[in-house]
Amino acid sequence: MEQIFTIPVNEEFDACKDDKSLGCPFCRLYRRLQRDELDIILGASMMEPDIRIRTNEEGFCGKHYGMMLVRKRMLGMGLILESHLNELKKKVGQRALLGDVSAPSLSHIGRLNGDCYVCGRIKRNLDAMISTAVYLYERDDEFRDKFKFQPYFCLPHYEEMIRYATKRMNKKLFRELFDTAQKIEKDYLDTLSGDVSWFCKKFDYNYQEEPWYNSKDSVVRAIKFLSGAMDDED
Repeated sequence: MEQIFTIPVNEEFDACKDDKSLGCPFCRLYRRLQRDELDIILGASMMEPDIRIRTNEEGFCGKHYGMMLVRKRMLGMGLILESHLNELKKKVGQRALLGDVSAPSLSHIGRLNGDCYVCGRIKRNLDAMISTAVYLYERDDEFRDKFKFQPYFCLPHYEEMIRYATKRMNKKLFRELFDTAQKIEKDYLDTLSGDVSWFCKKFDYNYQEEPWYNSKDSVVRAIKFLSGAMDDED
């Protein structure tokens, strides 16, 4: 079952099935969306009035400002910041009574500190891709087969997938998905915890002459499993 909206999900699940070192397929989808959104916002869309209105209101988080700077599209950054700062001047310029933290300018700054145009776009699109994965699991035998062979799902995306599936799927099919996903998590966690334990042992002089086996990158892998660590570029 292949439709336009299922292509990215199938591609990343295929890639992770074939190469276990790639990790969580949803983290790969996150990075894919992030790259696309940053390229889009620094491209032609920055001149679209409706998008400029939203970026003026929402701004960007520090992480995505930094990732935009790395891309060195300085004119695009300058144009975005020019109109964003002009909008901010209007809000900050509104006078407030001393001690009135609900004043419009402070309220806007508070919202701005918690908003990011790119984060919002990624979240909405990733939510749609998680729902697409559940949709495929319900309807596509081939997808169910590749689902079984995923390396793992990072804990944040595992939780999101299971929460969505509980609302969307019938009880029998949900139990199948849950049991499969839980086995994937348990098997990976058993291996990962063993690797981290061996990594720690290697700092004991009694184990200095022993091989590292698969433990050298176990701390990094553990962080990716626990938190997603979704911002590293492929």
